[in-house]
Amino acid sequence: MQKNYFLGKLSGLLIFSAVLVLMGTLLGSTGASWNFIDADQTLVFDIRLPRSLGAYLAGALLGLAGGIAQSLFRNPLADPYLLGSASGALLGVGSILCFAYLGNSWLEIIGLNGGAFLGALIGVLASLILAGGYRGSLRLLLSGVVISVILGAANSMFTFIRPDLFQSIQSFMLGNTTLLSWSGVEIMAIALVLCLLVTLIISPTLDALSLGENTARTLGLPLDQLRLVLIGILALATGCAVAQTGLIAFVGLAAPHLVRKLAGGRQRVQLLFSCLGGGILLLSSDLIARTLFAPIEIPVGLVTAVLGGLYLLILLRRTSLGGRP
Repeated sequence: MQKNYFLGKLSGLLIFSAVLVLMGTLLGSTGASWNFIDADQTLVFDIRLPRSLGAYLAGALLGLAGGIAQSLFRNPLADPYLLGSASGALLGVGSILCFAYLGNSWLEIIGLNGGAFLGALIGVLASLILAGGYRGSLRLLLSGVVISVILGAANSMFTFIRPDLFQSIQSFMLGNTTLLSWSGVEIMAIALVLCLLVTLIISPTLDALSLGENTARTLGLPLDQLRLVLIGILALATGCAVAQTGLIAFVGLAAPHLVRKLAGGRQRVQLLFSCLGGGILLLSSDLIARTLFAPIEIPVGLVTAVLGGLYLLILLRRTSLGGRP
């Protein structure tokens, strides 16, 4: 009975995901392409399809990272950016933009996507170093806040040195799916498969941690090593998504909440459904962003911020009235 329930919910999420990808391929700011034979093949298969798949994969990575963060730190308000990955990615982009005019060949090789990815990983590593390891969740969270402030200040310095970069950095901060390509889709697909497989294999660690630190240690699990692996997955998933789409708010925070009732409290199912929920949430937001004021497109990060903010208000109201989030 429980297996049938799981397969039914999983099938529903997958079918809904496929429908959204199809809608993303058909719809755009220039109108709908209902006939694939007569439609502009470049528009449909080289622009809309990779954009739709890329948006879904980026959302899935953020949803998975958000589910890991909330389970790992046992905090329902944890999101993928809490360990300094967002400010690190922004600093990476700012560094590339600021110093590219010097003509350094290695900067050209890294590119904006590579800079964002490396910056995100550096932010997480800096948080780990400042926290003195990964054993104390509260200390690690506070270290992430400190690193975010420091890296954010450094990025502000770049915009002060070169004010002409403000618009480019602002575009990255608001999230952007218009430049997604097949190469980005391939990178995110590989990262998602790798992160999801490893996460599902070691998900019993999160089940053990949900029982409490002391209880988890009595089960004989190598908690410290598995924690480090989970933090590495969180950083990799977040870095890959941010490198391709910029900073998109609330997807990693809201997706685990939206699917929690469907998962039934099991961490493995919760993480899988968070992944699918994140993809659905970001692709839905992207469809709104490209069609709401067509032919003008709005940044997808604005849409996710509005939807996520409204959802959090509802969640807080339910909590204040004595309901469960």
